[in-house]
Amino acid sequence: MEMKFRKNLMLWLVSVLLLPVNMAAQETETLEQMIERSMDRAVSQSLIMAKTLEGMPDLLPRTYENGKLQTIHYNGWVSGFFPGVLWQLYEYTGDKELRHYAEVMTERVEPAKKMTSTHDLGFMLYCSFGQGYRLTGNKHYLDVISEGTQSLLTRWNPKLGVIQSWGSNDRWQYPVIIDNMMNLEMLCFMTQEFSDRRYIRIAEKHAQTTIKNHYRPDYSCYHVVSYDTINGQPHAKQTAQGWADESSWARGQAWGLYGYTMMYRETLNRQYLDQACHIADFLLHHPRMPKDKVPYWDYDAPDIPNTKRDASAAAIMASALIELSQLDSSDKAAEWLAFAEGQLRTLSSPEYLAEKGEIGGFILKHSVGHFKAHSEVDVPLTYADYYYVEALMRLKQLLQKGEGEVNR
Repeated sequence: MEMKFRKNLMLWLVSVLLLPVNMAAQETETLEQMIERSMDRAVSQSLIMAKTLEGMPDLLPRTYENGKLQTIHYNGWVSGFFPGVLWQLYEYTGDKELRHYAEVMTERVEPAKKMTSTHDLGFMLYCSFGQGYRLTGNKHYLDVISEGTQSLLTRWNPKLGVIQSWGSNDRWQYPVIIDNMMNLEMLCFMTQEFSDRRYIRIAEKHAQTTIKNHYRPDYSCYHVVSYDTINGQPHAKQTAQGWADESSWARGQAWGLYGYTMMYRETLNRQYLDQACHIADFLLHHPRMPKDKVPYWDYDAPDIPNTKRDASAAAIMASALIELSQLDSSDKAAEWLAFAEGQLRTLSSPEYLAEKGEIGGFILKHSVGHFKAHSEVDVPLTYADYYYVEALMRLKQLLQKGEGEVNR
């Protein structure tokens, strides 16, 4: 016992002594070096995760809590993210083992295509089968996306102009959450693939209704807006996963930023670019945005700065801002890109990036699912990993085109 204690003490002392050296080295890294180091870590972690799940049929990762991998089946809203991580890492490496695991994990999500009880089919199917189809052209993947889209559209209400998110209850007649903006990309994809503008028209109507009813004058947003099914007007505006109804829940703001950036890319409708830029301005200049650019779980949490950060919000923001910097021709574009680069540098530091073999194979530490419900607080989350890898890939592609400041 004493020998084991001494060994552990020595390892701790070595790690403490090396920490300043490691951090100093990371501060002098070029962006290319940071991307390579971080993506290599993502590969090693994801292979650990995939091999663990290989012997767990039908299961997919959710988080890592209490020293244990926590899993879900295909019907969990996060089911598509780990397959999507594997597809992106396969794109990065060309490694056949990664492709094999991507195919295996994607197949586990397929039954979701028949679900009509959720709006999350974009997350579930487009992040998995969509990535797979983009990289392989597998016709079966397209068929799954198509069937899943028909399931999603059973939740579309043309009178209200929105896709229903959650089921009705005593509080909400027809609740729509800001997260739903992320599922519109699958509809835009369907129009591209099948030349049927019905899909993108629905996506546009949902996006416009959301601008009208979810957003406050300062371009922060509510989490939930519920519509009166008779008169079509909102009867409740709330923030279910944030601190309070009028607070700015960090991940919700990031979903909106990403969603409107994507909608401008798909439609070239200037309204969406303006909305994305306004949201970005609100977030980047928020007085409670930390210096390291990883948001607190809610910008209005009462115990700032002694509250939890949300790495998932930072990863979603970074990915969106990199794309926004390429779509926005104004002088703000450089600001969007610089901020995203700063976020990725922080997320790629020892504070947030898992060591090899740590936390069950997840990539990023310190995300928050639902703080007030004491659910998934200060843990790794599979969607944080997905958008982190996506952001790194987007930045890598920019640098390959000669964009960005390599040594920033």
